[in-house]
Amino acid sequence: MSQNKWYQLTSEEVLQSQQVNAQQGLPWEEAWKRQAEIGRNELSEGHRVSPITLLLNQFKDFMVLVLLGATLISGLLGEYLDAITIVVIIVMNAVLGFTQEFRAERSLRALKELSAPNANVWREGAVHQIPARDLVPGDIILLESGDRVPADVRFLETNGVYIEESALTGESVAVGKVTSAIPLDEVPLGDQRNLGFMGTMVSRGTAKAVVVRIGMNTEMGKIADLIQNTESMETPLQHRLEQLGKILIIVAIALTILVVVAGIMHGQPPYAMFLAGVSLAVAAIPEGLPAIVTIALALGVQRMIKRKAIVRKLPSVETLGCASVICSDKTGTLTQNKMTVTHLWVGGDVMEVTGDGYTPVGSIQLGGQNADVAKHVSLNKLLQVSVLCNNATLYEEKQESKRKKGKEDNAVSVWGIKGDPTEGALVVLSAKSGITQQSLSETYKRIAEFPFDSDRKRMSVLVSSENGRMACTKGAPDVLLQHCSYILWEGKVIPFTPTLKQKVIAANEGMAKSALRVLGIAYKEIKSSDRYEDHEDVEHSLIFVGLTGMIDPPRKEVRDAISKCRKAGIKTVMITGDHQTTAEAIAKQLGMIPANGVSMSGQQIAQLSDDELDAKVNDTYVYARVSPEHKLRIVKALQRNGHVVAMTGDGVNDAPAIKAADIGIAMGITGTDVSKEASSLILSDDNFSTIVAAIEEGRGIYENIRKFIRYLLASNVGEIMTMFIAMMAGLPLPLVPIQILWVNLVTDGLPAMALGVDQAEKDLMQHKPRSAKENIFARRLGWKIISRGLLIGVCTLGAFWLVLRVNPTDAETLLKAQSVAFATLVMAQLIHVFDCRSSRSIFHRNPLQNRYLVFAVLSSLVLMLAVMYVEALQPIFKTVPLGWKDWILVLIAAGIPTFLMGLGSVLSPKRSKSSRSTGYKSSKPSFR
Repeated sequence: MSQNKWYQLTSEEVLQSQQVNAQQGLPWEEAWKRQAEIGRNELSEGHRVSPITLLLNQFKDFMVLVLLGATLISGLLGEYLDAITIVVIIVMNAVLGFTQEFRAERSLRALKELSAPNANVWREGAVHQIPARDLVPGDIILLESGDRVPADVRFLETNGVYIEESALTGESVAVGKVTSAIPLDEVPLGDQRNLGFMGTMVSRGTAKAVVVRIGMNTEMGKIADLIQNTESMETPLQHRLEQLGKILIIVAIALTILVVVAGIMHGQPPYAMFLAGVSLAVAAIPEGLPAIVTIALALGVQRMIKRKAIVRKLPSVETLGCASVICSDKTGTLTQNKMTVTHLWVGGDVMEVTGDGYTPVGSIQLGGQNADVAKHVSLNKLLQVSVLCNNATLYEEKQESKRKKGKEDNAVSVWGIKGDPTEGALVVLSAKSGITQQSLSETYKRIAEFPFDSDRKRMSVLVSSENGRMACTKGAPDVLLQHCSYILWEGKVIPFTPTLKQKVIAANEGMAKSALRVLGIAYKEIKSSDRYEDHEDVEHSLIFVGLTGMIDPPRKEVRDAISKCRKAGIKTVMITGDHQTTAEAIAKQLGMIPANGVSMSGQQIAQLSDDELDAKVNDTYVYARVSPEHKLRIVKALQRNGHVVAMTGDGVNDAPAIKAADIGIAMGITGTDVSKEASSLILSDDNFSTIVAAIEEGRGIYENIRKFIRYLLASNVGEIMTMFIAMMAGLPLPLVPIQILWVNLVTDGLPAMALGVDQAEKDLMQHKPRSAKENIFARRLGWKIISRGLLIGVCTLGAFWLVLRVNPTDAETLLKAQSVAFATLVMAQLIHVFDCRSSRSIFHRNPLQNRYLVFAVLSSLVLMLAVMYVEALQPIFKTVPLGWKDWILVLIAAGIPTFLMGLGSVLSPKRSKSSRSTGYKSSKPSFR
């Protein structure tokens, strides 16, 4: 019972291996014995972490511990507002982290819900309904339309059974099942047509099967195991912020100690220097950084929802910005998931069909002109047979929508198909020419049907009319041709000669090479004396009419989205369960495969070692007929090559790869609960172009995070440099502790938040993705922080010294000098915030474009003026009012750091341009 390749065995060999009689089933005692040995037919959830443990784990982060320390210090200094703010930040971060991890735990529970609750099983010669968890290998089960397959089974008998396996294999069309053995060594999951898999759905027909695998040994169980053993990737933002926090704390504490020691050595009172040092430490450590990051991400999430992307994990928004590869499913994401007839071959004529999707709008073109269906006898007959030999129905729904301008209610028609997508495509084709089921129902009445069978590969319907009876048949062309003796050619029925058959075969091969799914159409008149009790009576001496070629067409907007990705240095890869020829054709239509690009099948992947796969992934753009294990291997191989991978999917089979990817993306419409729970992002419209929009948002959010990090740290460096240089030079304290804390409050709050919602620069999607290993200070950000911070400190101290030198020993002069230093420091930071909006300088962007920033700066300015000009606040903050000459000094000193560096950028545009062009430098090769 350890056999893995059950598809290779005949039904008799499987029954013998399982030691069971197909007519009797297992004895109850034997079933209980096997259950005791093997276990129940259940999916394991693995080790479960309690919610309390998940919550407590949120407080182990290094930055959280630092914030707790800052809370204690703020409390000791009497800064209770700061302390409360920090506590709120900690709690908010903990709740967000807990929510994300708790959702991840639910993905396995969602997988378990796909298991069938009950099963009809033969035990001791009788049919019993038992809980599916009690099934054991060797049980004989019965399946019918609407049943969920309760375990992995080998089919013994099938009666027109079709199973929907898209959640497992990714193939959108239901698979017809057979009972014969498949004598091949390696067969992809989607081609194992004599097996049924746990969690898949019987769409039609009935079957008898023997259970061969249960629980975690099933294909669904393998996916559950992959989900359990796949670790979620830490996002680059999480990693870099943790590194940044550690660096800032060490540097801030070291410099603060130096300032305190230097002040004491130059005769300053120890107690005063201690308070100043602690105040400087609190100001230097950007405890608001996590909150601002969270707010920036949350606001970005709101913008992404408007663009049809729903974010489940906040840090994943930033990860999108450095995605270098998008691995996308084909069906429904790159394509419309609506089978559409695009070509016809009728009586030697090749015709093209216009129109997309299920909307019956379009035409049949012959030689660039609309074909006259009424006069073209062969075409008319093909359309009639396509509708009569069909069980699908076309329906129209009216959906209400509101016009934005007139606000009038408008009914919008939405067309859909009930039934098999292939049959639906034929119904839509005929409806485009006015031939519908309703119009034919008055003339023709169905009197018999011989359903499509996997062995026969064809379907026939017998209809009657006033003129007699007619057989309508459709099926695989290679099989159908063997049953045709005549052909409808130029409006006449003539013998089907070898020459004419060769023309049909050539046309069929031409369509197949274009990745079209081809169906042959035939019919014949039934004489009153002819028997029609079974399909053999009907399906012989048929009259061949023509061929229909259909495909799931690409979404119109996807080609432009892929082109945009290419310009942004992002590689797009198709990973699908569909056939390789079809996948390649769609990829070429979308411009996805460059001249040197190749495709690979799941069978080829299985034969490669990890090292061999690593060597091939950079040149491979299409992966077809892949299993869940293959998808996971592809994602990991790309990651080992240094890529940041975004993985999309909708099925259960996609969940392990979605979880392993740097950012997992699930489909909102067609996606299973399992794929959604494993994902970081959900597309509410299942559209590839939405991923590109999300990447653009992700890049913008990360750049905004860098903007306020640049602003916060440059401001903090300016404060530290002001105090450090003054102490080393033996000057009095340029700022008292309360002033340091107030500067921190008015400059680090609203302006920093406003930068978090800043508009993206125009050329954001014109650069390669940044490397996932990129340091937070890369692209000269570290230099900008240090240089601007140093200049802010020097200019602030310069203004302080110019006022102090008038009378260095006078207390009133010192008070005025400190007020000037306070005003200069605040103004320098408020001017500098506009410089941070551009990667080049303040002169390269309109400073009034971000109205939130303008409001924030004005608010901070009012707060600063309040402590200087409100008499009640002056004693508290040790300030005095300044005259107009003092303000000239303040504004000149405050403007030097920003305008001096900006002027340098304007005067050397080549250097600035070069610097910008490498903005998203990647260690990976460029993709054409």
